[in-house]
This record gives sequence, C-alpha cells and structure tokens, in this order.
Amino acid sequence: MNISKREQRVLHALAQGGQIRHMREAGKITEVLCVTRDGLILSDCTLDLFARLRKRRLIESQNGRPYRISLRGRLSVRAQPDNR
Repeated sequence: MNISKREQRVLHALAQGGQIRHMREAGKITEVLCVTRDGLILSDCTLDLFARLRKRRLIESQNGRPYRISLRGRLSVRAQPDNR
C-alpha cells in the first residue's frame, strides 16, 4: 500500500500512543487534532488526511472515543528506529 510521508508521520505518532481527537457538528466531523503521547499537537494532520486514513481503515474509533491506529495501520506503517 502506498502511504505518503504525511500519512506515515501521523501513523508513527499514533503507533507511539497518540490519538486523533475530533469535533462533530450536525453529525459530521468538522475538525481533527492529532495529539502525540507527550501531549504535543501534530500540525500535519488535516481533515483531508484524516479522511484518507479512515477510508483506508488505517485508523479507527470505538464508541465515539478518539481515533487510534488500527491493526491494519500498524502493519502498513514503515519501521523507524524511534518506534516503541
């Protein structure tokens, strides 16, 4: 699966324990915020990038909680030395 550099960056942050918090208005997601495990905000995560990751099922949410990386996302992300 071809994954862009920006998608890889977001998936790495999620693989290390980060999450994507989302805001809904009228049932649609209107704003996303990617937060690393250290509490820092990743500016690369846009609404378009979020939609692509969700469409490919690389991220998932359970019971309305923030989005986390899915098993499929873990398998498709490239290994980096700083991953834990």
